[in-house]
This record gives sequence, C-alpha cells and structure tokens, in this order.
Amino acid sequence: MASSGLELLLVSLPQLGKGAAQTLAISALSILFATLGGVFYGVLATLGKRSVNVLLRIYLELFRAIPVLVWLYLLFFGLPIFFAVSIPSFWCAVLVLSLWGASEVGEVVRGALQSLPRGQREAGLSIGLSGGQLYGYVLLPQALKRLTPPTINIYTRIIKTSSLAVLIGVVDVIKVGQQIIERTYESVLIYGALFLFFFFICYPLSAASRALERRWTHA
Repeated sequence: MASSGLELLLVSLPQLGKGAAQTLAISALSILFATLGGVFYGVLATLGKRSVNVLLRIYLELFRAIPVLVWLYLLFFGLPIFFAVSIPSFWCAVLVLSLWGASEVGEVVRGALQSLPRGQREAGLSIGLSGGQLYGYVLLPQALKRLTPPTINIYTRIIKTSSLAVLIGVVDVIKVGQQIIERTYESVLIYGALFLFFFFICYPLSAASRALERRWTHA
C-alpha cells in the first residue's frame, strides 16, 4: 500500500511540478506587483491630499468588502460580456491578487510611514531633499523594520489565496491534484502532497516574519 502510494507520487511528480510552477509564478508576480503598488499607495496616502485619500479609501474598501473570488469572476467572466475585453485566466489571477495585495500592503506602508516622528520629514525637507529623495532615502528605509513582518504575512495570504485561480481555469497545482484524484481516487495521498507543498512554501515566510518582529522589537 505504502509502496503503491509512493509510486503514484513519483509518477505524478512531473504533472504536479508543472502545476506547482504555475502556482509559484502567479504568487511571485502577484507579490511583486502588490509590493510595488502597495508602496505607491502608502506614499500617496501620506501626502495629505484629500482627493487622493478619498480615491484610495474607495479602492481599499472595494477590495476589503468584495471577496477575491468575486473579483476573479467579475473580471474573467464579466469583462468579455460587458466590455468585450478578455483576460487570460493566468493574468486575470495575477491582476486580482496584485490589486488585492496592493491594498493590504499599502495600508501597512501607510501606517508605518505615519508612525515615524514628524521631525524626520521636516528635517529632510529643510536640507533641500525632493519628495522622491525624502521617501527613498529617509522615510521608507526607516519604516522598513515596521512594515516588513506584516507585509510578509500578506505574502503568505497571497500564496494561499492563489489556489482560487483554479476556479477560472488556471491549471495550477490544485487543479493538477484534482485531475490526478479523478483518475486514481487517491484523494488523501494527493491532498496530503498539496498540504506539504503549501506548508513548505508558507511556513518559512511566517517563521521569518515572527523572527524579524522579535528581533526588531527588542533591538
């Protein structure tokens, strides 16, 4: 029994590997774009412009109030119907996860920047730094310690949420696992392998977040 299960896993590894590559690609791209978008969001939110803050608040609440799954369906199925625009399932998943992740990362960046002493901003401006130099050389580096642990936690959520991409036709590791189960009926074995895949991806990130938080809290 055990040997047959091991044989099934070995035979299924190439197929599972292709699915895992899709999952990791969606996760990595989403994390990259969410980070860039989140930093941009956080900087805009601290500029003190009311109209910009209103728009950012609307964007944030839309992604907090509407589940990621609904956004996936809206963009993948809704855009072709209402606007004759079709996005491939892979890039639709990346787009939705990036927008959702950017709203979460952006709030973390905003909070970290606003927690810095106001004198840091005033000192930078007093020596003639431009806005970009102020954020790039003074504020963001100081906020890094405060925003890194919670941002890593958001990354783990993006990785886990990427599994929803299967519902719009992405052949990721979950979809591949389901295909193998339909063929072999070895649900416990395959779901166990999927459990280990996500555990070994997400647990090191969670452990790193806790370690950094403890280190910087007591530094």
